[in-house]
Amino acid sequence: MNVRELKEKVIEGYLITKEEALELTQAPLEEVSKYANEIRMYFCGNNFDICTIVNGKSGRCSEDCKYCAQSASCKAEVKEHPLLDEESLFRQAKYNADKGVLRYSIVTSGKKLSDKEIDLLCESIRGIKKKTSISICASLGLLEKDAYKKLKDAGVSRIHNNLETSKDYFHKICTTHTYEEKIKSIKAALEAGLDVCSGGIMGVGESMEDRIDLALALRELGIKSVPVNMLNPIEGTPFEKMDKLAPEEMQMIVSVFRFLLPDSFIRLAGGRGLIGDKGRKCFQSGSNAAITGDMLTTAGISIESDLATLKDIGYHISKTVTFAS
Repeated sequence: MNVRELKEKVIEGYLITKEEALELTQAPLEEVSKYANEIRMYFCGNNFDICTIVNGKSGRCSEDCKYCAQSASCKAEVKEHPLLDEESLFRQAKYNADKGVLRYSIVTSGKKLSDKEIDLLCESIRGIKKKTSISICASLGLLEKDAYKKLKDAGVSRIHNNLETSKDYFHKICTTHTYEEKIKSIKAALEAGLDVCSGGIMGVGESMEDRIDLALALRELGIKSVPVNMLNPIEGTPFEKMDKLAPEEMQMIVSVFRFLLPDSFIRLAGGRGLIGDKGRKCFQSGSNAAITGDMLTTAGISIESDLATLKDIGYHISKTVTFAS
């Protein structure tokens, strides 16, 4: 395969096929990474989208996602707490805004928040929006269109809902809800006028074909913010003995995703701290977004450290909401 020629076709507007993406994975990593980064530069420039997350409601989740420490079906030790109040959410939102973070995402455990919890959260979000200009995102489970409309009216700009993996492999990592339910909820958020952030988790036994099928599904949905998580095998979860992915494999995944999703923000997310360089090579291989700070149940990378690395690479940290075009 001539990777440079394929890169030129992508820049001209060509959408590569599944077969071409699979061929890419057999090409030299350095070559694929180099041209993936050129695609990123062409479509997105040096803008970098940085966000942080807060564990808005923790523990005892009814779902059995095998990678997650918050599932009630696993034995991992996780602090539990109900939905955080407005003051707690605002305090963390302000902290991140003051650090120069563009987006602040409220993430809750459970299949979905109740109507009462949605109303309480909307009150908190309205209060936060009065006091800070940070963009608010939310990951609240498999909601319907009416709930998404409430959240949008309250000030939420983006909903996060990972597809996690391919349609064919999904049942291997979760059995308490389906891939189709995920798609339905994502479409409901889009119909409500919200931006959607959706990606997946790598290193849970899936094949490269599964990863490419995931990217193709996201492309079909028109998703422009794509988190790429790397499994952190947490003790007490069903995946605790899984081998960690090699940094080079994550670099190839990010590069191939850039070829498949040329104008999206490809966001390094959970598990980045397991990579020796904290994702630097991935940021030079097509990734142009990241979750910074602590993750939901594991330690992350400090905001200051990330900002220094990104500045050194030559990125411009977005201060206002931007969309790939």
